[in-house]
Amino acid sequence: MSREAASGERRPAQDPLTSLSEGIDPQAARRALADVSVRTPTLACAELARELGSPVALKAECLQATGSFKLRGALSKVAALGDRAAQGLVTASAGNHARAVAYAARVAGVGCEVFMPLDVPVSKLAAVRALGARVQLAGASVDDALELAAERALQTGAALVHPFDDPQVIAGQGTLALELLEDVPGLARVIVPIGGGGLASGVGIALRRMGADVQLVGVQAQACAPLARALAREGAIGVAGATGAEESTGATIADGIAVKRPGGLTLALLGELLNGIETVSEAEIADAMVFLAERAKLVAEGAGAAAVAALRSGRLAPVAGTSVAIVSGGNVDSALLAGLLLRHEAEEGRRVRVFTRVPDRPGGLAELLELVARTRANLVSVEHVREALPLHVRETGIELTLQTRGREHTQELLAALEHAGYDVGPR
Repeated sequence: MSREAASGERRPAQDPLTSLSEGIDPQAARRALADVSVRTPTLACAELARELGSPVALKAECLQATGSFKLRGALSKVAALGDRAAQGLVTASAGNHARAVAYAARVAGVGCEVFMPLDVPVSKLAAVRALGARVQLAGASVDDALELAAERALQTGAALVHPFDDPQVIAGQGTLALELLEDVPGLARVIVPIGGGGLASGVGIALRRMGADVQLVGVQAQACAPLARALAREGAIGVAGATGAEESTGATIADGIAVKRPGGLTLALLGELLNGIETVSEAEIADAMVFLAERAKLVAEGAGAAAVAALRSGRLAPVAGTSVAIVSGGNVDSALLAGLLLRHEAEEGRRVRVFTRVPDRPGGLAELLELVARTRANLVSVEHVREALPLHVRETGIELTLQTRGREHTQELLAALEHAGYDVGPR
């Protein structure tokens, strides 16, 4: 029997976070990052503030040196390794963490080997190779690649740099919160995208250590939300935005947070740190990416836009203070972003395809295009279509892709074409 039990005294219950976060020191990590990482700007966003009903700012980690917050954790880990880093680094990632570790390895002058999933975006693969890392494409997911990386570390003696489930990596990510506390007066809530949970854990620990009364809300993609479901099953936290139809782990455009399983350390930490967790649909993520590009002039990948998607969903209530959405990364495939922007133009009625018929004679197409020009629509492309259509022998089909000012302008264009005798109905 202990002395406390024998005497009837009770020791105060220890905060579980105290033992869980032992060895995680964002202040120390900040010193390790000072000469390499970028202190990214926090930008007020009036349009999001109007939508939410309270002030909103964006922490632009998409402007970090490697295009994402991951550099913070990588630099922190390499600094903590000290001389051990000389044996080389090995890691696994779908892109951002790989790029960050490769960058940190180059700064430290040590070797780096990266395992990446087979379907990794080409742009992220090229960026990692450009930093001098040896890349091994293997596995269907980050989890598969991570298993292979761990095996390679054991074989070679290289130091494994885990993407999220590592105290020094978490400490590095927490440096972001220290900047927020200095840069955002009235900070009331931080909204963080969650994959493995390293960023959210680091931010939460830093806020708690500084005694800040700030809510921490995590965001996952509905198509891949294992941490949200794990916390919900444990009754640790409510999960908003998830439906039974999206219980399975699937593909998502937010590949940077598509992690099958949260880390053991991060799951335990976030059970103590999170005030809420939101899941967002693929359409909401895509719309947030377009919003950031068009309205905030920030290029964000799917994972990077997840926090903004949660804000724009209407499922988060306003708070008495400023909400900050972390735009965690901007390493998006250019073809994907271009496709989303074009789709958005079409949905907004600013991009339209028109099919009609013109006389198959000299000047027939010119007359059509002259009419289009008078309506002030912008011609993107024009194509003659002669096959597989019920055309008169002296007709040719014409398909136009046009940019307009919106739905009303599009209707004016179609009305002008019909008034001139052009059939603009379906094929």
